[in-house]
Amino acid sequence: MSIEKLAREQVQALTPYQSARRIGGSGDVWLNANESPFDNAYTVSGQGLNRYSSCQPASLSNAYADYAGVDTNQVITTRGADEGIDLLLRAFCEPNQDSVLICPPTYGMYAVSAENQGIATTQVPLTADWQLDMAGIDTALEADASIKLIFVCSPNNPTGNLINRDDIEALLTRTQGRAIVVLDEAYIEFSPEATCTDLLARFDNLAILRTLSKAFALAGLRCGFTLASPAIINLMLKVIPPYPVPVPVADIAEQALSEAGLARMKYQVLDLTANRAYLQAGLSMLPGVEVHPGFGNYLLITLDDADAVFARLGRAGMIVRQTAVANSLRISIGNRDECEKVLAFIRQQLSE
Repeated sequence: MSIEKLAREQVQALTPYQSARRIGGSGDVWLNANESPFDNAYTVSGQGLNRYSSCQPASLSNAYADYAGVDTNQVITTRGADEGIDLLLRAFCEPNQDSVLICPPTYGMYAVSAENQGIATTQVPLTADWQLDMAGIDTALEADASIKLIFVCSPNNPTGNLINRDDIEALLTRTQGRAIVVLDEAYIEFSPEATCTDLLARFDNLAILRTLSKAFALAGLRCGFTLASPAIINLMLKVIPPYPVPVPVADIAEQALSEAGLARMKYQVLDLTANRAYLQAGLSMLPGVEVHPGFGNYLLITLDDADAVFARLGRAGMIVRQTAVANSLRISIGNRDECEKVLAFIRQQLSE
């Protein structure tokens, strides 16, 4: 028997998430992973590494709770927001019995993580304007009592739009006592007024995913957070692996969440927001290009022959992202020089 046949059936059939690094490519302009172009420097003492770290370092939990405006017992630190997804699935879904609901086009790891654990996925696509199909979700909930988690991303990846807050509140109301609404706010620093952290006081079935990978420019640190009721946090703590927060990670994360670190993050967000506006204006002037409003650190564009433009960009060393949206490219917001290069190249391609 082959090694592959010894693996779980779900793993044998699983198509892994196509991360930016898994897809690869070569170039000097990387605008495919919604990373920050800012390479901020940090110092690490390097001491205390002979001891295991705390499961949840109190100083880090307090720092993020202060930043997010929640109580410390409403915070769990994870290895990126992706581990938060995994922990919620482990805590609330029985394999081969329960299911989750997703609203594509959206972040692919919700479905991949569920499939990896033998958890079925129900899909209710977003509407034509990329909002929640509330009637469709109601129908799905009525038809399937096994739905335990509902994933919503705002700003949504890859479309870039914000999900209507009234719909999020209505969904939380309808699912109280039967399902957890998982709101992914990975990009919320680019639209801080749209956060739903205040709803944690009203809804014990809300879990909010956060990360330091985007606006904080710490994608390589792998540090994320889930904000939720103490009941949800305590359940996640039951299934989290031991020592999930390495000492150097906690050290750097606390520096990022300090007064100086937060000031730097907000300044860099302003810079990236200006670059997004520059790129959006320039692309909007090109014939045949539709630029969709973006509220994160990326823009989704649709255009004829998107596959060919994507390939030509790659050959020129400019790496962007193809998405499940037809004829589309998602372009992360880089520094001004990177935005100028990509804009000039696409302009040239469309003029030939």
